[in-house]
Formats: sequence, structure tokens, C-alpha cells
Amino acid sequence: MNQLQLFLPCAAGVEDYLATEVLRITELPPGCITKQRGGVAVRTGFAHAMLLNLYSRLAQRVLVLLSYTEYRSEQDLYRAASEVTWERWFTPRESIKVEITAQHSPLNSLNFAALKIKDAVCDRFRTVANGVRPDVNTQWPDVRIYAHLTTDSCSLYIDTSGEPLFKRGWRVDKGDAPLKETLAAAMIAASGWLDGEGDLQPLYDPCCGSGTILIEAAQMACNMPAGGQRRFAFEKYLPFRKADWEAMKQEASDAVVMPDADQKPLLFGSDVAHRMVDFAQRNAERAGVAQVIEFRGGDALQRMPPMDVSQTGGGVMLLNPPYGERIEVAGVARSGRMERAPLHAKQASNPYNDRVDSYEDDSGADEGGDLQQGRFGARELPQTENGGEFFSQLATHWKKNYSGWTAWMLTPDLKLPSKMRLKESRRVPMWNGPIECRLFRFDMVAGSARERSPKPAA
Repeated sequence: MNQLQLFLPCAAGVEDYLATEVLRITELPPGCITKQRGGVAVRTGFAHAMLLNLYSRLAQRVLVLLSYTEYRSEQDLYRAASEVTWERWFTPRESIKVEITAQHSPLNSLNFAALKIKDAVCDRFRTVANGVRPDVNTQWPDVRIYAHLTTDSCSLYIDTSGEPLFKRGWRVDKGDAPLKETLAAAMIAASGWLDGEGDLQPLYDPCCGSGTILIEAAQMACNMPAGGQRRFAFEKYLPFRKADWEAMKQEASDAVVMPDADQKPLLFGSDVAHRMVDFAQRNAERAGVAQVIEFRGGDALQRMPPMDVSQTGGGVMLLNPPYGERIEVAGVARSGRMERAPLHAKQASNPYNDRVDSYEDDSGADEGGDLQQGRFGARELPQTENGGEFFSQLATHWKKNYSGWTAWMLTPDLKLPSKMRLKESRRVPMWNGPIECRLFRFDMVAGSARERSPKPAA
């Protein structure tokens, strides 16, 4: 298990940040990793697979490539799966599930292809384990096997993560379409908030929802491991050594740095829905960072800066405001009635950015597809009392009161800067589930952010 080919899938647009994270966690030379569309490949061993599960905040899973072959029919898939030494990884006592994705596959039925791969795994165990074969469990399998098909190649992976890595183990309270922790971590990485050796600037999310961005940032600042509160599939695998794993977790625990009890918070969150503030507070408590973040209720159009940034060299706002679309289990975004959002080619190119990485459906929709309005836990959509445009008023509020702050906003509206009458200084492509977004950076200065032409002399 000293030479494995790992693949860490991630959201489109996050590959560069993930590659940097992998190098930092593993301390491998750059030549050991390869950036691919929708993820990063790593040549390393089983110990690093465990470390990446424990520490990675950007990867969706940690997969091990076990076979790469050409195919033309389902029988070729059966043959390829039959030749994998599954018995080196698990025993017939563990249950299995086969997941399959494809890009331009010539096969007529992916379900039948998955069935042939499952049959091959079971038949191999019958041969090597005296007729005993693993059971299939489609809900909570011990072992997840992934197959990805192109026009002529088949890649077989075993998943070392189990549940997707965005499930950190602390979230219980959530509203509709909560931001995934992996995407929140990508927003923080793109903002550069943690970069450098100096003191951290204040961080504020004026639309904090259930607190995902701030909790991720707080755990990063405290050097907490992303997976310190959950279990992983590799703990049931044969190469797993409990003593090594316990040592890794102890080292991670020893490296945690918490602020002094009398130190004032540098992370702040507010939301117009007070119930969401309660959700965020409870989530922060379970994540172990409640004392690091200050949550308050309040309208983003009225909330004043949480602290004076004149002595800190500026502050950072990082937010994912509600934008009227909801992320559903099977990659459906909807507004009002259910409408399927088109899957962009780049998003489809990541074979592992699939439905199993979505939160449970919390839509509150009836069978006819209509949203139940006012359901407990739902986030308010951006509205104002006088019916005006929320974002233009937000920009006016920022320009008047947030001089010295840098605002990073994730939105699917590519024309948002013009609507806010602000000029972005940077735009970073990112995906929120099936929704193509941009992370815009706005540098706040007093008054208008647009350049004014000097008046001619009288």
C-alpha cells in the first residue's frame, strides 16, 4: 500500500486550491500530484490517504484507483473488475455498493454496467473466500466502489471516505440549501484571508445562514482538522492500522490553537432570520468554535460594521447571499416551482460531483412541486421594505459605512457588479452544486466606487 494512485474530486474551479492544500497536508514534492478537470491525482501511500481524509477541506472524497482498462462491452467491465484484488482491501463481511458515472459511454444501460461490476466483485470473493460473497447495501454500505466510463476506458476506484467529506460531523441545524462546507472552504481559500504571516483581519458574513462560512474559517484559524469529528470508510479496510490512525488524530488535536479567553472575536456573523442565527450558534458550539465567533441578528442593509478596522489594516466580508435558487438532492436548482437547471459541461466533467454528495432533501415541497412558503428554517430571499433592489441598496450601504473592507460575494448573477454599481477587482469561477457562480471581490471606498471625471475648471 506504499504506492497508490489517489484521486480527490472537487468542485469545478477549485482544482488549484486543492492542489496547494494536498501539497501542504502531505508535504510531497509537486511532481507527485497532477491537476485534472474536477480534481487532483496524487501518487502516494495509504497513510497519506488517511491524512487527506482527516485534513482536506476542499476535496469531496479520497478515492484509490485500482484499475484502468479499455472496454467495449459490459463483459469487458466484468473482466476488469474480476482482476482487481478486492480481497486486499476488505472481507466478505463488509457490504458494498457500486456507483457508476459516464461521459459519452457507448453502453445502453449504466445500471446494467454497474450490475456486471458488482457481479464480478462478488464472484471473485466466491473464488477466494470459499464461496462467501459480500452483501449489497445501497443505503449505508461499508465499501463504495466507483466506476467511471469514457468512450473507451473504465476506471475503477475504492472510496476511502465513506460519506462525502463536506459532512464534517458537526452540522445538525440547517436551513434550505445550506452552503457545503467544501465550497465555503474554497471561498475562504480564494479570498486569501488566511494567507500571510501577520495577524488575521476581521471576517464578517452579513448573510450567515446556518454559519457555514464562519465555522469553516474559525476551524481553519484554530488549526482544527476538517474530519476530526467523524468516521471514515478506511477504518473498516484491511490496510488500516488503528495505532497509526490514533497517532494522526492525536497529533492533529495537539496542534489546535484556541484564542485566550479574554480575546475579542475576529469573526462575526449576522442574518435577518433570527432562527438562522440560533442554528449558526448551535452549529458553532458543536464544531468547537462558539467562543471564536460572534453571531447576531440583523438586516444586512442596516447592520453596521462589527468592529473598527482602522487598526487592523482592513476587514473582509465573505458571503453567499440567498439568490432564489435551491440545491436539490439530484442536482436540481429551482425557484418557485420545480425547474431543472441545465448541467454545464464543466460541471458534468467531474464524474464524482454527484447526487451522493448532496445534503438530504430539505425542500419542503409537496408532490406537486410547489414550495411551502414560510417553512421553519428557510432562509429569507433578498427583499426590501419598499420593494427596491436589494443588492444596489446593499452596495450603497457598504460604500457609506464599510470603508476599508473587502467584500467577496458568491453569486450566479454574472451581471451583479453592474447592478450594484461597483467595479469588481477580481472574479473567481466556482460552482455551487449545478449552479455556475462567480466569487466577486469588491474593494470598498467611501462614496461611489466608480471613477469620476474631474469637473472642468470654471
